[in-house]
Amino acid sequence: MKTNDGMMVAVRVSLICNVILFVIKAITLLIVNSLAVAADLGISAIALCVSGILYYAIKMSNKPADLLHNYGYGKVENVTEAIEGVVLIGLALAMSVQAILSLVHPSEGMHSPVIGLSTSLMGVIINFWGSRFIMKLGEKHASPALKAEGLHFRLEGYISLSITLAFALVMILHHYGFLKLAQYVDPMATLLVSVLITVPSVRLLKEAYMKLLDASIGETSQMDVIKALAFHHDRYCDFKNIRTRSAGRKQFVDIHLVMPDHISVKQAHQIASALKQDIFNAVSDSEVTVHIEPCSRDCAYIKNDRKCPYADH
Repeated sequence: MKTNDGMMVAVRVSLICNVILFVIKAITLLIVNSLAVAADLGISAIALCVSGILYYAIKMSNKPADLLHNYGYGKVENVTEAIEGVVLIGLALAMSVQAILSLVHPSEGMHSPVIGLSTSLMGVIINFWGSRFIMKLGEKHASPALKAEGLHFRLEGYISLSITLAFALVMILHHYGFLKLAQYVDPMATLLVSVLITVPSVRLLKEAYMKLLDASIGETSQMDVIKALAFHHDRYCDFKNIRTRSAGRKQFVDIHLVMPDHISVKQAHQIASALKQDIFNAVSDSEVTVHIEPCSRDCAYIKNDRKCPYADH
């Protein structure tokens, strides 16, 4: 499966799942009258909007570099991450305030908890399946936007699970006649949902923000660059000014190679091309630039009138 095709499959699955979840939760809210379900519905509404943005972002991130965007459009995926993080944090804060007000002034409580339990359980199944499917494709294609969407589905799965348990607890309390106590379960579940939203959303926003600031590529990829340099160590004098950055799933590597002064431009180009190809093969979705510099003849060998160790290569 091509990269673009695989990513678009994940986006379509995300969109379909979010539509189904939104419809289920909207119907449930009309019947059950639950603040926790309202919070969950708000998350699904956001998820539905983000799925639309994600569809656009994935299509744009696959566009080749042009005159206006010399390094391509990869960062649009990081922008999508940041948008999702900000909106989810805002929703969590709003629902927390509403939950606290409900604790101070309890409402009449949930209606038809059996229906709420059943629909929430459906949400658990859909969300965890969607998370597994999307995260798998996100890892395969190294897409931060898909990974964020997979995380969102997993988060919704845990939220639906907490709401399912809340409905079960309300049913137990109703069965034993603790009706007053049952009124506090819904706002407490909403506060729990808010916490479950906030913690990973802050982490998601932080990671997206760092990537938008041209953060270096991951440690594993950096080690792959060093390994490639070590493999070719006997063909160049030195390397310097290694610079890396990430933009969405794209990874950019820039290296300066110091070449022996006796070799031709053609030989230097062949060495640089071999190194570039090895890094490209080791670092996924990478663009590698290797700059060639002549030896300045200021090394210890020259200063001590010793033979250049690269003279025979």
